[in-house]
Amino acid sequence: MNKKGNGTVKTTLYYVLVLLAMVMVVYYFFGNGGSKSPEIEYSTFTKQLKDGDVESFTVQPSNGVYRITGKYKSEQTISNDSGLSVFGSTSSKSTSFSTIILPNDSTLSEITTLASDNSVKTQIEQESNSGIWLSLLVSFLPLVIIIFFFYMMMGQQGGGGGGGGRVMNFGKSKAKEADKKANRVRFSDVAGAEEEKQELVEVVEFLKDPRRFSALGARIPAGVLLEGPPGTGKTLLAKAVAGEAGVPFYSISGSDFVEMFVGVGASRVRDLFETAKKNAPAIIFIDEIDAVGRQRGAGMGGGHDEREQTLNQLLVEMDGFGGNEGVIVIAATNRSDVLDPALLRPGRFDRQILVGRPDVKGREAILRVHAKNKPLANDVDLKVVAQQTPGFAGAELENVLNEAALVAARRNKKQIDASDIDEAEDRVIAGPAKKDRVISKREREMVAYHEAGHTIVGLVLSRARVVHKVTIIPRGRAGGYMIALPKEDQMLMTKEDMFEQIVGLLGGRTAEELIFNVQSTGASNDFEQATALARSMVTEYGMSDKLGPVQYEGNHQVFVGRDYGQTKAYSEQVAYEIDTEVRKILVDAHNKAREIIQTYHEKHKLIAEKLLEFETLDAKAIKSLFEEGRMPSDHEHSEFPSEKAQTYEEAKRALEEKDAQKQAEQKPLDEDITPLDEDDHL
Repeated sequence: MNKKGNGTVKTTLYYVLVLLAMVMVVYYFFGNGGSKSPEIEYSTFTKQLKDGDVESFTVQPSNGVYRITGKYKSEQTISNDSGLSVFGSTSSKSTSFSTIILPNDSTLSEITTLASDNSVKTQIEQESNSGIWLSLLVSFLPLVIIIFFFYMMMGQQGGGGGGGGRVMNFGKSKAKEADKKANRVRFSDVAGAEEEKQELVEVVEFLKDPRRFSALGARIPAGVLLEGPPGTGKTLLAKAVAGEAGVPFYSISGSDFVEMFVGVGASRVRDLFETAKKNAPAIIFIDEIDAVGRQRGAGMGGGHDEREQTLNQLLVEMDGFGGNEGVIVIAATNRSDVLDPALLRPGRFDRQILVGRPDVKGREAILRVHAKNKPLANDVDLKVVAQQTPGFAGAELENVLNEAALVAARRNKKQIDASDIDEAEDRVIAGPAKKDRVISKREREMVAYHEAGHTIVGLVLSRARVVHKVTIIPRGRAGGYMIALPKEDQMLMTKEDMFEQIVGLLGGRTAEELIFNVQSTGASNDFEQATALARSMVTEYGMSDKLGPVQYEGNHQVFVGRDYGQTKAYSEQVAYEIDTEVRKILVDAHNKAREIIQTYHEKHKLIAEKLLEFETLDAKAIKSLFEEGRMPSDHEHSEFPSEKAQTYEEAKRALEEKDAQKQAEQKPLDEDITPLDEDDHL
């Protein structure tokens, strides 16, 4: 009600000022307070008075001067040399006039003498009050208008501060209290993060029943930091805490603290914690805290900037001199390596929870949560799907099932089957298939032998990985690709595992050299991954016999503010030896791939020919070709007309033909059902 009343008052004041401004414009343009009498000079008035042209006039005090208005005996021509000529005329004819004289005795006696000599009627009037008010209006209206517009602008700025649009309100916090009715996320909706959930359940239980913990002398963590890769469910966990906790829950983004005004961020931090303390026990959730929590002194400019003031205030509020009882801070970030050390110490963020990528068991649980509202066919096994998606985060798994539902809808199905999920995995990994791309016969053969080279090496070196699929259908930037899945989730990789991966990556280029005696650009991504693996073996994991167990380069992401200008921790001689070792690993892997493809050249050729014929081979077909030299007897090669069509128009036409065929099949059934006549009785 108050907001509505304030808005009404503000609107009324606005229209009043607009009306006064219009009065001002009229007064300035037409002058004389609305008088229609033209202005003449005092000298002209005295001359006309001497000549006997004036019939009568009135003298009236006005704003410290005397205004004279009168009538002529006959119409006179008056020149308009002063003031603003609105209609463009410089002279006019009139029977009335007005002028201004100074309020001194000599002027008044002169006019009185001339009037009596020429028998002119003279009248004296009192000063009008309207003239005083109009003068005050002219003087103060511009100042009032400026103050009003400043008030409006400050009100708009304050509205961004989350306090209802009051003046100077941009220092208020933008935190929103979670709506318990709107937020329906619970811990049961979070899968694949059981240990992380248990840590947060403990926080919620402490807020609900603190006596159970305080009886043992336990102190609940003042802050909980959720860190991990994007899409692993950090914000979802915070939503579940908000849904489960029976205490006020305030959520805000790290970027909401900093504004264009200096000191606003620190003011908002103070306001946020004051609000939370008034409603304690309470929980504050700060998403993407790295926006304000980065290391101090790491800026490229001056060190005393707005973000650092905000961070300093946050440090004080979390564990400063005044204490922070009854308020728990939960924060989320995927760049914990750039956070300020003072923010991560015990007493502020006591508990740091790594929300990592789920294992195969966690992926299956996540898939089951997201598959609740999706009709799955009997041939869909979510356990198999979890095994086929190593390294996928929760958001990517949800995207796979969503893409599968879209593919099934495009294929006019009522349920999502295994082929739809398989297509969805390919779309998420490499992008949609580009079936309309024009590829020459030679390029198509090169891609087939290239991918067959990856496949043969993957089949021979199958100690850690199993070939799952190979295709020459272009997707995204890839002309074709081979997918090799690990036999089981690995937390650690040995030197032999990494070397086998490098050999597999170089199998495609090696096949091109052996079959076509050429080196194409299609292996650029293979080289990029192989070089990165070989360099990490030498510089990070100490897997080089020559350089020994020394880490020369860290595995952290580069943070310009911290790492800018730092020199390498090793000499030029060591840099040369690192490059030599990396090159040696890649050359050895290339020779190993050449040896494998030459040994199994017949099977390599067979797989490439079947790729040219079928375009895509699954794990069963690849195994049959490698072990038995033939395609499996139950191999099905199904294509959908809407996906096989090469243009949008052809795809649309194919779907229309399919719909017409369905309608034609349903029509005989409709004809068999005869409607009852009115005379028929059941």
